[in-house]
Amino acid sequence: MEKVTEIQRHREGREVGRPRKLRPSENHLYFDAVVRHGSIRRAADALHIASSALNRRILDLEHEVGTALFERLPRGMRLTTAGEILLGFVRKSMKELRRAELEIEQLRGEVRGVVRIAVAESVTPSFLPEAISSYQATHSGVGFHVEVDGPDALVDALSKDSVDLILTHEAPSMPSVTVLAEVRHELCALVAPDHPLARFERVALSDCVEYPLAIPDQSLAARALIELVAEETALTLRPALESDSIETLKSYARLGRAVCLSFRVGPDDESPGLVMIPLSDPPCSEASLYLAARRGRVLPVPAASFVEVLLPLFARHPSNARSVVA
Repeated sequence: MEKVTEIQRHREGREVGRPRKLRPSENHLYFDAVVRHGSIRRAADALHIASSALNRRILDLEHEVGTALFERLPRGMRLTTAGEILLGFVRKSMKELRRAELEIEQLRGEVRGVVRIAVAESVTPSFLPEAISSYQATHSGVGFHVEVDGPDALVDALSKDSVDLILTHEAPSMPSVTVLAEVRHELCALVAPDHPLARFERVALSDCVEYPLAIPDQSLAARALIELVAEETALTLRPALESDSIETLKSYARLGRAVCLSFRVGPDDESPGLVMIPLSDPPCSEASLYLAARRGRVLPVPAASFVEVLLPLFARHPSNARSVVA
């Protein structure tokens, strides 16, 4: 079956059984696509239209504004100053149009579709399922597709528009990613109730290395924090178990004297059979969870409305929200 692009959906103007959608200018959608993909050919491939047809649309738009919007380079297209000005207007207008569409659909209670979100595993036991359940209580027509991965893969999926949103423990550094909200989610030691460390309210990494360690592997954000503290305090890490599965690490800690290191995201009872003890080392005690989207992207209506539900949850989170960015 031929893939239906966003522009084709706008061109048709309606979905089966759905009211007519608010439609941005096709030329603006084409212009934005060329900017995002960096060339006529790549944008045309993504839009499933002929390169010649897309090039004519860009030339028409340049004729309409009376100046060149792109520099034609051997390896792609680069915005001129006029193009940068138009891009700001186009993306702002697309975002405002989508916001109006969202508010109208919310009035009718008709938000439908699928929210695609990629997350760190730590949010999957309670934080994310509770947020989804709360959202679907008033948006029963919206489904969710959740992917679990490490921080690099999360940002990569977001930059490719494979997902709408990400929840990650590593502060996104790419200019193409914008942080929508941030909440403190400290790194903790998880031990069995009869473990010698279980009686303490806080422990340092230096306390934990005296016991078998069950720690995340290099693909997860927690590992970078652990190694940073180890380097700063001249500690040697000798893990008894490394894994990209937090549940595997927790299960191992339940069986004996091992210490599992993982982020605190939900209540203590989300890890039954384990005592959760915050780490006192500053990089661990000041760790955060970030909600992020691709900068400049107009989110689909279901994703945009889910963000409106997530922001208050971040603000009320027991770990104490550090900041919420509109």
